[in-house]
Order: sequence, then C-alpha cells, then structure tokens
Amino acid sequence: MNTYEKGTFGYDLQYLSARGSMIVLQSDDAQAQLIVSPGYQGKVFTSTAQGPEGRSLGFVNYKVFESGELNEHMNGYGGENRLWIGPEGGCFSIFFKPGVTQVYDHWFTPPPFDTEPWQVLDSAGKEVRMEKEMQVSNYLGSRLHLNVQRRVSLLEATGIQTALGIIPGEKVKTVAYATENSLTNLNDYAWTAETGTVCIWMLDMFRPAPRALTIVPFIRGDEKELGVVATTAYFGEIPAGRYREKDGCVFLKTDGKYRSKIGLNSKRTQAIAGNYDPDSQHLIVTTFDVDREAVYLNQEWNPEKDPLRGDVFNAYNDGPLDDGSIMGPFLELESGSPAALIAPGESLIHNHHVFHFVGEEAALSAITETLFGIPAKELALFLPHA
Repeated sequence: MNTYEKGTFGYDLQYLSARGSMIVLQSDDAQAQLIVSPGYQGKVFTSTAQGPEGRSLGFVNYKVFESGELNEHMNGYGGENRLWIGPEGGCFSIFFKPGVTQVYDHWFTPPPFDTEPWQVLDSAGKEVRMEKEMQVSNYLGSRLHLNVQRRVSLLEATGIQTALGIIPGEKVKTVAYATENSLTNLNDYAWTAETGTVCIWMLDMFRPAPRALTIVPFIRGDEKELGVVATTAYFGEIPAGRYREKDGCVFLKTDGKYRSKIGLNSKRTQAIAGNYDPDSQHLIVTTFDVDREAVYLNQEWNPEKDPLRGDVFNAYNDGPLDDGSIMGPFLELESGSPAALIAPGESLIHNHHVFHFVGEEAALSAITETLFGIPAKELALFLPHA
C-alpha cells in the first residue's frame, strides 16, 4: 500500500476506507476522483483534480472521527457535499422539539442525516444513486414521513462546459460533479403551512485559508422589489473587514477565525457562488436550482419569524464559539430547495453542482472573469488578510 502525505487525496481515501466502505468515482485518466460514502449519509467526502497525490479538496474532520464518541447535537464528520433536510430553526424546525427555546442546548440533528447509513440503489462507472427513508418531527408537533434519494455523477470536460459555459484550458486541473437530490411525501396528508414542511438543504464543507474568500454574485435592483442584497445578521453583524459588497458581488472572508454567515433570497441570487484561495491556487464554484417565484423556508432559530420567507443560498465561515471551542474550522457554500408544499406521493427535486479548478492565477482569471466578472488577481485584494 502506498503511503501518502496528510492533506492529499490518497491519505484521505485510506483514512476514510479504514472507517467504512467508500465508493470512488473517477475520470478515465484517474486524475479527477470523488469519495462517496453511503455509510456516512450519502455524502461526497472529498475530491481531487490531480490523482491520489493531489490535494484533497474537501474537509474531513479527523478530530470527530478520532474522538470515538457520538455527539448528541451533531457529528460533524465533514464532507464537501452533504444533504441535510431543513429547516434548522423556526416554527417548522426539525432540529428542535415543540415548545423549547431555540438555543444550542436544545438543538439536535436528526439521526437519518447525521449518523445513520444510507442504501445504495446502484453504482456504475461515474455515478452512484442512494436513498434513505426517514421520519422527522417538527416544532409544530407534526411527524413527517419522507423518502430521500440522491444521485452523484462525475462530470467530464463536456459536462463542465455544458453546465458553466466555459472551457477551463489545459493549464487548469479540474474535478466536478452533479448531484440530483429529491424528497417524496410518504405521509397520507399534504404538507402545508398548518402541518409544517421541509426542504432539501445542501451544504458543502471546505478548508479555510488566510486569504480565501467567498464570492456571491447578486441581481441588482430596488430593495422594495428584491429585498436586501444579503442577510448578514445570522450571528450578529459581520465586521466591515470581513464582508463587502462591490461590483455586483458580495464577499465573505473565509479564514476560519470568525463565525459569520450570509444569505441571499431567490430574487437576489444568480444561482452561482464561488470561493477562491490565491495561496493554494484553488477556485471552487457551486451552482444550484432556483425558482424565483417559489416559497423558501426561513432557517433562523426564531419561531416568531415567518417560516415561509427565507434564503435560497447561504455562505458560512467557521470560527470559535463563546467558550473558545470550534467544530472545524471550515467554510461552507450552501443551497436550499423551495418549501416542499406537496401532496402525498409527490416529490421535489433540487440540483446542486460542485466544480474545482486548480491552476496558476492567470489561468484561473479567465474563469473568474467569465463567471464573476472579476480577474482572480483582483479577488485577492478585496478583503484584508492580515
């Protein structure tokens, strides 16, 4: 068996394979690879654009694995693409029992997408399909019965071009994949504003870096028609040196040193976001479905808020909690489906894609200019990094 340095894809593949069965999807030349784990809730743990010796591009939380203990609140094993069910907070929340104050001590992640294994439906070549039947109870007291299915497909060059309208070029190494995620109402009643409902919630975890920043293009226009550009007060207002609005994008510093979160609604989002680290020469891009006329769920920990008015996209930077502890650190790019206001037997589908580009700044600039309107060399200057 080869020995790989920590931080490489080969190291993470060996580390994770020692803890459960993993499925590897790979390109014909074996340079682009993904690790998919049915045993760990169907997540894509990590990927590489440069084979086993290349950098592991996702976030694997070794300290959670090595603790040997289950945390009653959440088991943050990591994963650069994982499926949760929302909402997290509010009167439709499935993380809080009825009537409790919505604070961390009362917050518990449902086991079906925290610790329980998922079933493989089929796995062949560059694709795997998985599913999980589950029941979750919400803050209103309703018990929701649902089936969740998930397809992960490795994308080759033509798939990347179709999805993003770009050809990365020979100097850029790439790995990309599409995820199709669905949920079906297995109850004998419709999910409504009276019963409460759920949504598909995709969360992508990556490693932070001193100069890394998340880039989120937004649709310009009047706040009265489109709402605020971004929600920034999830954990209190973000200091000016960590957040900025400029040239039709919002920027969030992602150094893993200050807990902060932003969100864009369905009328503001461009259905694309990125994260760029000039030091590792790594650009991440995510795209996702958005229905500008649909209802999205509020995920804030406040049951007094309107549950049917929330964000479709969120970006997160991890940082220490009040007691000094930290789960990661990591950064996240997230998207959510519309509210599943559906009848028995009906389904909702949400697509979410992840793209990694690794290369020199000049080569990545062609991509960032096309997708975000800003050269890579300028992105590194948008927020201070001291």
